[in-house]
Amino acid sequence: MGLNPNFLWGGATAANQSEGGYNLGNRGLSNVDLLPMGKIREEVMAGKVKMLDFDPNYYYPAKQAIDMYQHYLDDIKLFAEMGFKTYRMSISWTRIFPNGDEETPNEEGLKFYENIFLQLRKYNIEPLVTLAHFDVPVELIKKYGSWRNRKMVALFENYCQTVFTRYKGLVKYWLTFNEINMILHAPFLGAGLVFEDEDHEQQVKYQAVHHQLIASALATKIAHEVDPENKVGCMLAGGNYYPYSCRPEDYAKAIEKDRESFLFIDVQARGAYPNYALKKFQRENIHIIMERGDLELLKSHTVDFISFSYYSSRVVTTDDSVTHETAGNIFKSVKNPYLKSSEWGWQIDPLGLRSALNVMYDRYQKPLFIVENGLGAIDRPDENGNIEDDYRIDYLRQHIKAFKAAVEEDGVELMGYTTWGCIDLVSATKGEMSKRYGFIYVDCDNEGKGTRKRSKKKSFYWYQKVIQSNGEDLD
Repeated sequence: MGLNPNFLWGGATAANQSEGGYNLGNRGLSNVDLLPMGKIREEVMAGKVKMLDFDPNYYYPAKQAIDMYQHYLDDIKLFAEMGFKTYRMSISWTRIFPNGDEETPNEEGLKFYENIFLQLRKYNIEPLVTLAHFDVPVELIKKYGSWRNRKMVALFENYCQTVFTRYKGLVKYWLTFNEINMILHAPFLGAGLVFEDEDHEQQVKYQAVHHQLIASALATKIAHEVDPENKVGCMLAGGNYYPYSCRPEDYAKAIEKDRESFLFIDVQARGAYPNYALKKFQRENIHIIMERGDLELLKSHTVDFISFSYYSSRVVTTDDSVTHETAGNIFKSVKNPYLKSSEWGWQIDPLGLRSALNVMYDRYQKPLFIVENGLGAIDRPDENGNIEDDYRIDYLRQHIKAFKAAVEEDGVELMGYTTWGCIDLVSATKGEMSKRYGFIYVDCDNEGKGTRKRSKKKSFYWYQKVIQSNGEDLD
């Protein structure tokens, strides 16, 4: 049976974690540039510490990252050598509109991405482009308070109109907001939100969510108008909650926690706020201010497909005596005693990926796309500079087997699979380089020191073989 012969194998990066060149090409400053290394990083991401400019006391890894801005030709060549069918990347909003609200776009930024797309096309690699991968122009945070303000919708609409028009025929697969549910867990990272003492935080978050959902519907509308060939997806930080025990209270809590994330995709894929969300707003005194026509817009412009990141499943309990926590993709969770963990404490659960695919396909009946999955690990080059990353190969092998079973045995419709950080890049949660995900090693340390020279790991050749065989050869 096997996967569709047009299955989109590839890898994924984000502009803020790979590009660097923060001050080159007339680029403006973005919220994601301002995430420092160290303990304060989490507080900044949460919107608890206001940092809207660089502080000389901190190191900001996104400033230079792996300098893909000046290495993209070589990097794309390596992706092509692996056999990528698609490459997921993001556009930095501030490369196109440095302040976010200019009347005319920055030609240098537009040209930069055009060159990337042309290069990808040269190798028959399909670009999969995220419009906002945790990316908000700092000037818009200063002027309007970011997505808490309705003015952001029109500015994002203008940005979308600009890039859809410019890249018509070069890009046909688009994602609107990366991990849109991250706004609830890391509001500055996810949406540029900074909180004041008097803020009703849930009110601010969900009002910002509404603005992003409207912006996502408008992006979908414009994409289809500019080019009917365009396919637009939403993007969720995925992974379902397991109840810690079979106590009915734990099961009910798991449903509630899953709904917290599903709310976003329910609106983007089904076109309406679900009743459970309306009841939550009522219960928690959250009043979403809507404009005339908002609900019709959401209903009329749902996404074509659903994409998500998957690193691990999560566990929840109502039992206060259970206190064993584990790390994860920003979301903390109760530790699952049946699973192994990565060096960073993220639990490894390939079967959870199959389950997540089934749950989402049952719920939405739209094509799915796994756009992030991978293992962050410390890679140690041997005396010849080689990296035998069998642990990464094993992780990816198990997850590929799981999604293949979801397709072949369960009938899930899956468009493709892009591993996270196909080339080593700056970690979003910690800002580290030592937490590596790539098939390609980049000589750069946590302080940004190194030659940034690229070299192939063992997994590079393994993934090349996987793609060549369309997932049949996983040895």
